[in-house]
Amino acid sequence: MAYVGDVVGTGSSRKSATNSVIWATGQDIPFVPNKRFGGVTLGGKIAPIFFNTQEDSGSLPIEVDVSKLEMGDVIEVLPYDGKITKGGATVAEFKLKSDVLLDEVRAGGRINLIIGRALTGKAREFLGLGASTVFRLPVAPKDSGKGFTLAQKMVGRACGLPEVNGQQRGIRPGTYCEPKMTTVGSQDTTGPMTRDELKDWPASASAPIW
Repeated sequence: MAYVGDVVGTGSSRKSATNSVIWATGQDIPFVPNKRFGGVTLGGKIAPIFFNTQEDSGSLPIEVDVSKLEMGDVIEVLPYDGKITKGGATVAEFKLKSDVLLDEVRAGGRINLIIGRALTGKAREFLGLGASTVFRLPVAPKDSGKGFTLAQKMVGRACGLPEVNGQQRGIRPGTYCEPKMTTVGSQDTTGPMTRDELKDWPASASAPIW
């Protein structure tokens, strides 16, 4: 089952909104009660925060023209071909925002993929092996040659980028990076939601600062 809308995830579209959608379109997580993952979301426009949370949940969010889709349609979504067919005819074409989305779905979520990819890299490094070719890697955006904002420099430092001529290098928009975090904050969440998030944290995680 796919969730389809012309504009998806506007307004307050955080974890609770994605959870509501995946509860109807996703599947149960083995041995984890009351939580689901997966599903497909098709939208003419998908709000970034909703899109990102869909990635975290192992769902496949696709921005595509949905004007030829109606409730109850039986369709085929062909992510590798970038097509949606109905009755054998192509009714829409799309391009995934990133091929890494396919790995995220296979892993059951973006966080699972990040952890698995990191563990694989560390294990191969310890064994003296080269980088794994199993994972799809995001394509870095072209360097515009312009300077960096303070926020871009802060992310660059957190990601371990070196200084060049005494200036901190930053991260360009659209670049995939994994910063090292020492503090986690939470804002604009309800008490029960924050409680549930804390319960899900591993015992080794650092205590948050509110």
